[in-house]
Amino acid sequence: QVQLVESGGGGVQAGGSLRLSCAASGRTFINTSLGWFRHAPGKEREFVARITWTGGSTYLADSVKGRFTISRDNGKNTVYLQMNSVKPEDTAVYYCAAGRLPTTSPNYYTYWGQGTQVTVTS
Repeated sequence: QVQLVESGGGGVQAGGSLRLSCAASGRTFINTSLGWFRHAPGKEREFVARITWTGGSTYLADSVKGRFTISRDNGKNTVYLQMNSVKPEDTAVYYCAAGRLPTTSPNYYTYWGQGTQVTVTS
């Protein structure tokens, strides 16, 4: 069993920055991909970024490339999403997820956190 707990959400003005954290616990994360997804009202859940626990390979959605970065701290079992130059369209509930495959599809992520709200005002 894996537990994922997100934190760091809140309100921020457009152009500002926010850092989300995802604390993972429950088992070892070798050969695991940790991903960030977001869900805005009236829209489908959207892939944002992912990182492999071993090796640290990253991939980001085109909509956030150049503005967001994903990183991990193996010692703290924590994954971060650094959000810079945020836009109102980044407003959503952000979820952390863990799965075996380094994919952008939410269907392959088995474990999910409870989500953290990010609201960007113009």
